[in-house]
Amino acid sequence: MSRLIIEGGHKLKGTVTVSGNKNAALKLLPACLLTDEPVILHNIPDIADVRTILTILADLGAEVSPLGQGSWRVHAAEISKTEIDTNLASRVRASFVFSGPMLARMGQITMPGPGGDIIGGRPLDTNVQGLEALGAEVTLDKQSTFHMKAPKLHGAGYLLQAEASVTATENTLMAAVLAKGETIIDNAAREPHTQDLCFFLRSLGAQIEGIGTSRLTVFGMDKLHGGEYTIGADYVEVGSFIGAAAVTGGEVRIDGACSRPAAQSLGMIGQVFERLGVCWLEEGEDIIIPADQPMRIVPALGGRIPQIKPHPWPGFPPDLMSIAVVMACQANGSVLMHDWMYESRFFFVDKLVFMGAKIVLCDPHRVLVQGPSHLYANPQGVTSPDIRAGMAMVLAALCARGTSTIHNIQQIDRGYERIDEKLRALGANIVRENGRSPNPTDW
Repeated sequence: MSRLIIEGGHKLKGTVTVSGNKNAALKLLPACLLTDEPVILHNIPDIADVRTILTILADLGAEVSPLGQGSWRVHAAEISKTEIDTNLASRVRASFVFSGPMLARMGQITMPGPGGDIIGGRPLDTNVQGLEALGAEVTLDKQSTFHMKAPKLHGAGYLLQAEASVTATENTLMAAVLAKGETIIDNAAREPHTQDLCFFLRSLGAQIEGIGTSRLTVFGMDKLHGGEYTIGADYVEVGSFIGAAAVTGGEVRIDGACSRPAAQSLGMIGQVFERLGVCWLEEGEDIIIPADQPMRIVPALGGRIPQIKPHPWPGFPPDLMSIAVVMACQANGSVLMHDWMYESRFFFVDKLVFMGAKIVLCDPHRVLVQGPSHLYANPQGVTSPDIRAGMAMVLAALCARGTSTIHNIQQIDRGYERIDEKLRALGANIVRENGRSPNPTDW
């Protein structure tokens, strides 16, 4: 297993370019199955989850070719099977979104339950209900394998009842573009990566109205054509680098951070980070994080302890909650972090407490953070439990005194492209041992 060895106490300085949006790439690639013509996608991040999705595409019979510099060509002229490999599906949550395109293209799909981060309950009910609304028959056997059939999908009205689920919106959308008739998706997710998928599908000839709103109207087509598309920057990676610069007192320019559609999410990120005493400057499409920011938590009215909560877009992204916890550890004051969406999000904070953080785990959803704390390295090592908590531990190690070891970093590699190389270019003393970052030539 690979690990990261990080010597803390070095201020980050320089320019970094963030990768393409992970959550967009994991949906646009399966969407290539909706056409039998070639599709070229640019700005695809070279991360482990993307490589799993590419492998699933190839296993289904699509021709998958790297073009270099984050560009890939996918040509699904023929699909040779309608069953997703169990081992591949278990590696990534996004494997389930193959169900929408495969039902639309092939009329059937057999797939195991998906894998992904263990951050709490992530039910698939809304995903299944959306497909059923379009005419799919779905059964779940005792081995937790989904068997789906839909010889002919038809348009329908579908209201996401529990929440504006991103995956359910995207999966239903991909099935609807080849369904006969009109489909209306109400309470639809509006996240930038969902908008990226909509614009991509439109570039292939799909008819979609209401992009960026909570009501998507889809007019089914008989066929989509090929095309070429560039996905936007990953705003979660932007937020991660803002946090890394802030906790180390460094000055960092993030190239292209304000490009659309990533820029649409920076408003609420900015408000929450300002609450933690962290601001940035915008210059064109770049963000500049000034050095040695005060990092003082702004109290609520009357001097009360403020709360930070994630919300669906345009609220604060849940994927940045772990990063915000580490930033709060270095800010002067108290703050309550409340992730009502995932009950296991904060189960990594014991590792921060061991490093000297003053954190109280109130319940599975809430932690109270008192800062600033002088963090001390954990040379025995900590284990990265999931993508975002793993990146949070990297931030903690960067500002801690001494040398830390982070194990199980394949979790971080699932969501961050060559993170050790990017941080090293900014002046971090970070070494990857017993392995290396994925390389496009490995494909």
